Amino acid sequence: MTVPKQPRPATPSAAPAGTTHFGFADVALERKQGLVDDVFHKVAERYDVMNDVMSGGLHRVWKDVMVGMVKPSRTAPFRHLDVAGGTGDVARRVARAGGPLTEVTVLDINHDMLRVGRDRLAEKARDFRYVAGNAESLPLPANRFDCYTIAFGIRNVPRIPLALAEAHRVLKRGGRFLCLEFSAVDVPGLDKVYEAFSFKVIPRMGQAIAGDAEPYRYLVESIRRFPGVDTFSDMIAEAGFRRVAATRLTGGVVTIHSAWKL
Repeated sequence: MTVPKQPRPATPSAAPAGTTHFGFADVALERKQGLVDDVFHKVAERYDVMNDVMSGGLHRVWKDVMVGMVKPSRTAPFRHLDVAGGTGDVARRVARAGGPLTEVTVLDINHDMLRVGRDRLAEKARDFRYVAGNAESLPLPANRFDCYTIAFGIRNVPRIPLALAEAHRVLKRGGRFLCLEFSAVDVPGLDKVYEAFSFKVIPRMGQAIAGDAEPYRYLVESIRRFPGVDTFSDMIAEAGFRRVAATRLTGGVVTIHSAWKL
């Protein structure tokens, strides 16, 4: 369901000028992308497996809900861009939902994630386009895509307003922006369980399954540093989007942000 504005949850203080957040640490703005790249270089091979374990498979349901909002045409040309889509999990769903004229572009800044996605999608009976690029400066023409999706990726972008502006630029008039991202749990009791699971269990899972706890400690901390639902909705509107809405799922564990280029 779509919910009205709610107070932003408490988060650590804003980063000083010239810096940004990397988990709970403040780092120089120009350093964050390299640090994030290193995280995903380490987890690329086990990324989807860890998503299954960490979410109990719910990430599949959340992605299905988001792709259900894409609504690619079954008969007309439809150009879709999935940003930070390395492993192809969302791209595969969009291609399956669309028709033979649905064109899916997978963009990721991390070459290891793109390689994993290319290998996994290679056996599918259709072509996907793969682009190595930065969400802050998309190497793509303006007014090209019917829909832009980004799932669990935008909180890793150093300059989120630039990424939102780029999303607006590459969408056609009438195009839709959809962002699936973690948010603050809004169910009393569940919030404390989720907090304990996030900080105490997930890093241990990362160590056991992916062989490294630190990337998952960062990913958990990055969720806490991401703007609240209302603040992020305001940022989307400031990028020029209209009809901005937020749909909370699973008690607020994740939120689908939707907006249109009108």
